Amino acid sequence: MTAPDSLDASPNASLLAFAHIGDLHLTGAEAENARDYRAIVAQIGEADGLDFVFLPGDNADHGRPEQYALVRAGLDTLRLPVHVITGDHDREGGSLDAFYAGLSVPRLPYAVDVRGVRCLFLDMCGPGSGGPDFRLGPDQVAWLEAALAGAEGRDCILFMHSYPADLKGEGEAAQVADLVHRGPVRLVEMGHTHYNELANDGRTVYAAARSTGQIEEGPVGYAVAALDRGVVSWRFKELSRPWPFVLITAPADRRLAQKTGHEADHEAVHAIGERFTLRALVLGPAETVECRIDDGPWQRMTRPEGGRCHEAELDWPAGARAVAVRAMSAGAEDTDLIEPATDASALPTSRGIGSDADALGAWPGRGLLGTQLGPNRNGRQW
Repeated sequence: MTAPDSLDASPNASLLAFAHIGDLHLTGAEAENARDYRAIVAQIGEADGLDFVFLPGDNADHGRPEQYALVRAGLDTLRLPVHVITGDHDREGGSLDAFYAGLSVPRLPYAVDVRGVRCLFLDMCGPGSGGPDFRLGPDQVAWLEAALAGAEGRDCILFMHSYPADLKGEGEAAQVADLVHRGPVRLVEMGHTHYNELANDGRTVYAAARSTGQIEEGPVGYAVAALDRGVVSWRFKELSRPWPFVLITAPADRRLAQKTGHEADHEAVHAIGERFTLRALVLGPAETVECRIDDGPWQRMTRPEGGRCHEAELDWPAGARAVAVRAMSAGAEDTDLIEPATDASALPTSRGIGSDADALGAWPGRGLLGTQLGPNRNGRQW
């Protein structure tokens, strides 16, 4: 496991991309989720193009040292930096001592600048009393406020175990949601739900990846997320699907498009014009990468020297709806498709910041089933 570090001042500073392995809930080495976890880290290790791997908490199902040893064994096989935060199950032993001793990760909270993006990692569980008594505590809330205020024009990604709305400390839910909504946070990446979910309040995308253990819906896998010049993209990769894997990183899909800048001016930057640049991250081997608009002809995309994304300059015809990118290798192919935002006045607006009130529902192309089968909503009460 490579230690977390900073990656800045590179030709690829405009794109940050990472893999999100959902709540592990590891118990024993021979359990199905342990085998899936080993297969996931092995698969991630086969591909270039990612900056780090993220684990969103609930790593050890009972917070025991032998369970953390299983987590650590998998992470030690990765060449990528790894960031691990806490979940309520990590505190099941009454403290986070086993978490820190077993994983040798930095004390939360902390910030790391990656590709020009400030990544902030929080502990929702240490200040609480255990279970889903999610709290940040006054010191951590003050740290978050200062970290966002000091971002100095950089976009931010916030990593926490669950939605701000789930915070139990007095006033914390509203305060943290407001800090995020008014600040430079483009993406909040979470676990806990046990299901894939995307929510967009018009300024921030909230993304939750389904669990690896305690699975209640859909096939096993992991999420790939990216922030490309302020545009958020996110897609779930099923473990059983072979390489290649395609993620369109720009322009923004209309469902994930945002308004950026100060709340007072609501500068819209995610609506395309008559001509735009299409960019796609392709993981795994690919002999051909092509794009097309609607049912038009496929055209070749190229990857600039030193770049990670394939690109194409496209004209957007009147009445067009979608653009697709496909990558093909021997015996396998993968396609991603988005519907670009074209009307700045139609970008998403919020029904309840910091919560799943703005959830997008089912979106099969992103791995979203929309059934919310998990402890937050319609699943088992783990």
